[in-house]
This record gives sequence, structure tokens and C-alpha cells, in this order.
Amino acid sequence: MNRNSTLQKQQGFSLIEIMVVVVIMGLLAAAIGPQVIGALGTAQGERVQADFKSIETALKMYKLDNFIYPTSEQGLEALVSMPSSDPSPKNWRKDGYLPELPLDPWGNEYLYLSPGEGKPYEIYTLGADGVRGGVDDAADITNWDTGKGEG
Repeated sequence: MNRNSTLQKQQGFSLIEIMVVVVIMGLLAAAIGPQVIGALGTAQGERVQADFKSIETALKMYKLDNFIYPTSEQGLEALVSMPSSDPSPKNWRKDGYLPELPLDPWGNEYLYLSPGEGKPYEIYTLGADGVRGGVDDAADITNWDTGKGEG
């Protein structure tokens, strides 16, 4: 083997070839990135709505058994473990109404009021920032925002 053929086999990519690949990757990221981020926001909203449905179902079962909703002080924890504060549930299920309380998509606990504003209860999340108010991902979301919640 001669020396020139050995050098040709060991050559890598040229700087221009690498730059072309980097530019193409940047263009793809710019085109696809916003769609992926938008889909993530949609998925988080759908997860919140699914969690609301699950909690609402458990609240309805609690009310059917005990004739009242848990108080704000008892909170959603009353769906997982029997409340020790008054009013004491009369027919609390030994396995509870939920195996565990779900967290919102941002890792925070869902909040609960009973009675809610003009409703028997309200389940809500403070959004990505965990603070009242906000817009977009930081906006507060309640189970009554969609009009699908029932009392």
C-alpha cells in the first residue's frame, strides 16, 4: 500500500460538510420546535381535564356514600384517607375513593374548595407558576372552566 491511499482513507468530513449538516439541523429544529412545544401545552391541558374528571368522579362517590362533599379543610385528601375532622363521613369506604391524589402536570397538588363560588365544590390548579393569576401555561385552571364539571 502506498502512503497516499492510506491518508485518503483516514480523511474525515470537511468543515463545509459539517457546517451544511449543522445548518440543516438548525432549520429542522426551527420548523418542528414550535409544533412540539404547542403539542406539549395541549397535552398538559388534556391531562388536567382528565385529572379533574377522575377527582370529580371520586367526589361524587364520596357524596353518594356520605351525603356531603368533603369540606375545604378536609380537602381532596379525604378521598384517599378517612378524614378525622368534622363532619365525619358516615360511610367512608375502607379503600378510599382514589388510590392516591394526582399531581398537576407541573408537579403541584390540585387545590379544592367546598363550597366553591356558586358551585358545590371547585377543583383547581394554579398552572405552571404555582401562583394565582397568570396567562398561558401559568394560567389558573378550574374544573368549571370547561363547563363539563357537575355538582
